Amino acid sequence: MLRIFVGVIAFSNGLAKLFSFREINVGPYSGSLIDRSEAREILEIEIGRNDLPLLPTVVNDVILPNYAFFGWLLTFTELATGALLILGLLSRGAALVVFAQHFFLQLLYFSSGRFAFEQPHEWLPPLILAFVSAGMVWGLDGRLARNREGPRWPS
Repeated sequence: MLRIFVGVIAFSNGLAKLFSFREINVGPYSGSLIDRSEAREILEIEIGRNDLPLLPTVVNDVILPNYAFFGWLLTFTELATGALLILGLLSRGAALVVFAQHFFLQLLYFSSGRFAFEQPHEWLPPLILAFVSAGMVWGLDGRLARNREGPRWPS
């Protein structure tokens, strides 16, 4: 269930970036996602507060000047990893990519004075999924493993 939940989060944020929408309204529920332009704004704002070595240079000199490329890369990465996690296909690899994206945000927010546990709840679940056999139940990884003879790694 955790794998599917993390996949839905990644996939829905990818959809928000692909179709440029932020708000979700279903009956009395109202929520928001992060579209491409807001993702850029987060980078611009948070990197100004960041005291880590090298990260401001990478964001200011590589990512932001080339955001047309990196914004679409982020969009399709979220869509792909989200779909893979929902389907339970290549689950560990997809979870590792989601972890890297979310841990990057942890580093981005490092010096911002935010609530100490605001980011770990985003990067810890995909890190756990990268270490367990997440796609073996309710996933295509399990179906493929059952159809394959011989030992398999990782189990």
